[in-house]
Parts: sequence; structure tokens; C-alpha cells
Amino acid sequence: MKASNSLWKEKLDGQVPEHLAREVDIFETELTLRKQGKLEERLFAETRLRRGAYGQRYDNGQRNDGHKVQKLNFPSGDLTKGPNTLWDAPGMQRIKIPAGGLNAHQLEVMAELAEEYSDGIAHITTRQDFQLHYVHIDDTGALMRRLAAANITTREACGNSVRNVTACPYAGVCTDEAFDVTPYARALAKFLLGHPDAQSFGRKFKPAFSGCAQHACGLTGLHDLGLIAKTRVNATTGREEHGFEMYVGGGLGAVPYQAKLFQEFVPPEELLPLAQAIARVFARHGEKKNRNRARIKFLIQDLGIEKFRELVLAEREILPFDPRWNDYIEEAKAEFQESALKPAVDVPELVLIGNANGSGAEFQQWLKSNIRPQRQPGYVTVTVALPLGDITSNQLRSLSDIVRRFTRETIRTTVEQNFVIRWVSKADLPDLYKALHAIGLGDAGAGALVDITSCPGTDTCKLGISSSRGLAAELRKKVSEKSFVRDEAVQKLHIKISGCFNSCGQHHVADLGFYGVSRKIGGYAVPHFQVVLGGQWENNAASYGLPIVAVPSKNIPKVVERLTERYVADRISGETFKEFVKRTGKAALKAMLDDLAKPPAGDRSYFSDWGDPREYTLGDLGDGECAGEVVSAVDFGLAAAERELFEAQLAFERRDFERAGRSAYHSMLNGARGLVQAENPHVREDASEIVTEFRKRYYDTQLFFDPFAGGKFAQYLFAAHEKRDQAHTEESSRYLIDEAQLFIDAAHSCNSKLGKLVAV
Repeated sequence: MKASNSLWKEKLDGQVPEHLAREVDIFETELTLRKQGKLEERLFAETRLRRGAYGQRYDNGQRNDGHKVQKLNFPSGDLTKGPNTLWDAPGMQRIKIPAGGLNAHQLEVMAELAEEYSDGIAHITTRQDFQLHYVHIDDTGALMRRLAAANITTREACGNSVRNVTACPYAGVCTDEAFDVTPYARALAKFLLGHPDAQSFGRKFKPAFSGCAQHACGLTGLHDLGLIAKTRVNATTGREEHGFEMYVGGGLGAVPYQAKLFQEFVPPEELLPLAQAIARVFARHGEKKNRNRARIKFLIQDLGIEKFRELVLAEREILPFDPRWNDYIEEAKAEFQESALKPAVDVPELVLIGNANGSGAEFQQWLKSNIRPQRQPGYVTVTVALPLGDITSNQLRSLSDIVRRFTRETIRTTVEQNFVIRWVSKADLPDLYKALHAIGLGDAGAGALVDITSCPGTDTCKLGISSSRGLAAELRKKVSEKSFVRDEAVQKLHIKISGCFNSCGQHHVADLGFYGVSRKIGGYAVPHFQVVLGGQWENNAASYGLPIVAVPSKNIPKVVERLTERYVADRISGETFKEFVKRTGKAALKAMLDDLAKPPAGDRSYFSDWGDPREYTLGDLGDGECAGEVVSAVDFGLAAAERELFEAQLAFERRDFERAGRSAYHSMLNGARGLVQAENPHVREDASEIVTEFRKRYYDTQLFFDPFAGGKFAQYLFAAHEKRDQAHTEESSRYLIDEAQLFIDAAHSCNSKLGKLVAV
């Protein structure tokens, strides 16, 4: 039986750092006040989010990846009848892990919490955090206190705050890095946590560090604040100096923005004060009322990078000196000095295979895919691949024993939802593999095609449209069975899946990206995924892909098979997948997939999602036969919108950015006109009339509103209409194409929701 919050408070008295203990005390008081009706829900929602406590979806104890959820003892009774309030439903607890670094004791604590408060599974996120699902709000205080005793906080893991500070998991051991960014990431995380200048943001703020520019381990290009380690020679002293190339304003979300260069070289002593100045400018000038434009990327877009830089540097000039700017960095350097447990032994691979005692081909494949040489001779970093980012409580306990046995507890989480164990003596690899294999963590293929990244999707996320985890599980199975994955070029591809238009699965920077949408076919809502091609994972997420076609979820494995087989057959020697996509062209690739965009007639399996036998429908519109034959003005309008948007993508591919921007705008007009015709068949093709009618009939009435995005996607149309006479650049046309796709997806959802068919 779980101990109460008060018992854990008494038991851990004196073991929790004072500032963390105070944080938990405050949260428990606010929780009590909310239960008593003395604290408004909107205020409590922000305070619990700032402590990492989310609401979540709960679908009858069934997870879409096939796992059954452990039935938990919730005080309000049977949740399968439907949760009614915050107290009826379990939620999700996010836990911040700065730079992804953990020790063995912290792994054990995580195991206990997952077992006692969740479903026995801990989930690693794409930002190096932990998440525990199915956690009841009444248990969060005790959970937070137990984490605090292990020097882990959940503060600002969510909400309008500075989120987890991520960093390359190979920092300090990478052969290509300029220097170890770990202490700087830790110092920034400590400095900004709870900082008064970082409490008034309109939205979240995500920092990331990378030790080099060429790899993807830090993904600085897609963050609000990106810092890449850099060295230079001082012209006066001739000495090498450390510093950072600083980027600002990156972000994925519904419409991805590439981070912009803020400063080419920021010395370490300026890192924290500049970050503080950026926070102050963001808090003061960032959007507050319109949540859809409240990220710093929109502020920089509106101001321009030059004006933003001017404001930040002016703010930096007036900042009063803070000794923590330097003290925190020096403390972090002293605290996080890693070293090896075992002596370095540089053993040839053939000898390692010979020492594996019968592990044979599996061990050989693991050595090939899961081992990375360190810059320290004789040592390697080992990746522990976690399918879907999940690890059980028992595996966590065993993993803690393993890192004690082979290292000085040097383990980190990664943005690909895995663990890495650092400072492993090469001679220990056969024994380490056996230990990992014995607990089900010996899978090969880390970082390869089979190592698929996925957000929680419809399993637990309220925003989920399609089952990203269910699809990921199916793709892992299919990819493992296919012979073409033996091709070296295909092995290196990345698949990333998001359950909705938001990019929690980072689909924009994948070789093969997918995000969930719904489409109406024969009067039924059918789970689909948009196919996103052209993203670049390397070079810190250097470029973003674009969606080319929406395909029913059940056909996505065929999409992967066709694209990879075409790549193997047609690629030029040394050609990357991104280069192959560009050379082949989106028109040819879309044509190759068009027959997969519609489910076979009469096959009702397409109306269910992966891992979930229930039919995915918004209700019958008659007997099905009539709905299949009658074509509505809305459907025609949406089809025209899709066609116009694809033409915009082709124009963008030809670098005709003016045509691309105009076509993207007109695609939104087509979609809006189709919806308007459902209520006003006589609406003209005049742009202003279409926008006025759409606003009156769908925006003002909130019929177009998404349950979680509100009127965000309608505002894309209004903004494009206001700027319709402006010239289009590469950047603006790219954003407009993304926005148009989201508007059209929302129009499809609106059409499904309304369930109207107007014959033509």
C-alpha cells in the first residue's frame, strides 16, 4: 500500500534540499485549496503544469501499442465510465533531467515511482525527460518529494516556463566536440529554474546545447535557445578560448521555424547574463493574449533578428551584476567531473566477438549499431535502445546495477528516447551485452531505421488524433522483417511519428516523418497520417520536411516500404535520402503513393487504428452507401484546396517562392469556400467575400475551432488574407505552406464534425 503524502514528508525530513521541499509544500497547499474550491481552476492548472502535472487521455485501460494498463486504485471509482473532473482521472507527471544525466540511485527511485504510482513503465521523451503516466493528482505531492530527495525536480517541466535544458548525451566523450558542454547546460538549468525574469512568458522556452555543429545530438536548430560549442584563438594572447555560437527562435510545433544566428561567439562569462536578457525581452515583448503566437519564434519573426538582438544587448547592458553567472558554471565544472571505473583496454572487434561465448550474430550486430568510440582511447559509449522510449521498473532497477558494475554511474537519456552508458571499458563489452540482453535491453539497431521515435499519441495525449505509438510498434515489426533494411543507406534513415500536427515526435526533421490527421470517407472518420519528406536530422536539425500526402494509418507501412525500396533502387552513389527526395521531386513521390491514399472499398479494418480494435468513427451518415455516392461542395472544395497546396509545394521545390506563397494562400481560400458552401451555396469566388463568410459562419460561431488549438488555424487564413499583396520570400512561403496544410487538415476535421453533405 502506498504511503500518504504526510508519511513521506515525515520519512524524508532532512533528506530533501530546503528549496525543493518548500516547492512541494507550496504545491500541496495549492492542491488542498483547489479541492476546497478556494483556488480557481485556471490558476491551479498553471501551477500544476509548472510542476509537471498534466491531464491525460484515458481510454478504458488500453494502450494503443498493445500494452494493457495496470488497473490502479483511484479513489473516485470506475474510470471506464468516464472521468468527470481532475480528481476522477489519472494524469501524466513529467520529470526534468537536465542534460539527461542520472545516477544509479536516481534510476532506482524512478523505478519505485513507476511501480507504485504509474503502470510500471517509465517513458523517455524527445527532450531527455522522464514521463510517468496514469498518475493520480493526489499522489503527485509524495512523488515530487521522493524525487526531490534524489535531487530531481519537476518544477517547470511544463507550463509557460523554461523547460528542460537538453544537451548532447555524448558531451565530454565525443570525438568531434569542441569541448564538454555539460557543466554549462547544468549551470544554465540551475540559474533559470524559478528565476523571476523567466516567470512571465506567454509560452514555453526550450534551451539546448551541442558540442559540435555537424551532428544531431543536441538539435540546437529547432530550439528557442540553441548553443553550439566553439573555439577561437585570442589574437592578443594566442591562447584557445571556449565559447558558444548562439541561436534563437527555433521551434517545431504546428509550423516549424529554423533558429536564427544571434551571435557568432559568446564567451562563457556572458552565457548566463545573455540568457537572462533574452528571457527579459521575451517576457516583456512576447505575445500574451494570443497563445498561438506566444512563442519567441513569432516575436523574432515580427521584430526581425536585428531588432531583437538590439533589444537583448540593450537589456544586457542594464543588468545588475549577479555572481551566480560565473559561480554556477565553476560549481558545475567541479561537480560533474566524470572518470572511468575500469582501466582502458582497447580490444579488437574480432577478439570481442570471440569472447562473447556464443552470442554470435546478435552481439556482432549490437557492436556495429550500439557502440560509439570515445575520444578517450580504450573506452566506448553504449546505447541502450528502448522501443517506443519505454522501460519497465524492473529493467530500471537492473540497469542501475549494471551502471554501478561497469561505470561510475555515467548514464544519460537521449533525444532519440534511449539511454547511453558512458565510459565503458572496451574489454567489458561482452559481459555488458550479456547483462543487458538478460533484462531485455540488448536490442541492436540504436539510431537506425528500426529505432523509431514516437510521441504518446492517442494512448495518453488529449491532442492525439492518430495512434503514433501503435504505428511505431507496427513499423518496428515490419522493418525488422524486411530484407531491405540490410542496405546500409536505409539502415541510417530516421522515422519519427507524431500523433497530431504538433511535433512532439519531431516528424519535421525525420527522413520519413508522419503526423496524425483524420479524414472522412463514406461518412466515417478514418485515422490518417500526413507523410512528411525532406527533413534533415543531421547538422543539428538543419532543415525541415514538408507533407506531401495524407494516407490512412493502416497503409503507412506500405508507404515506408515503397519509399525505402525506391531509394535503394534509384539512388546515386553516396546520395542521402534528403538529396534523393529533392532529385526525384515531390510530384513523382506523391504519384507513387497516391493509390495508398484511399482505403480499399469495403475493408472496415481501415476504420480502426493500430493497436486499437475499436472503430474510429464520428458516427454514421445514413447507411454508408448513399454517403459514398453523394459528393458535397465541401468535399470538392477540400479536394481543390489539397490540389492547390500541392502545387504550392512544387513551386517551392522549383524555388518559385512567389508562386508558392500565392498558391498556399489560394489553397486556404478553396478550403474555406468549400465549408462556406455548405451553408451558403451562392458564395462567390471573391477572396474578401469568402473570408468574411467563413469568419461569420465558422470562426465567430467557433464551429471551426479545434478542442485544443481553438481558432488558431482559422487565424492562418485571416493573416494570409491581410498580407495577400505582400511579396513572398523563401521563408515566408515555407511558413505559409505549413500553415495552409494545417488549415486544410482542420477543415477536414470540421467537415467530419459537422457531418453535413450538400449534394452538387
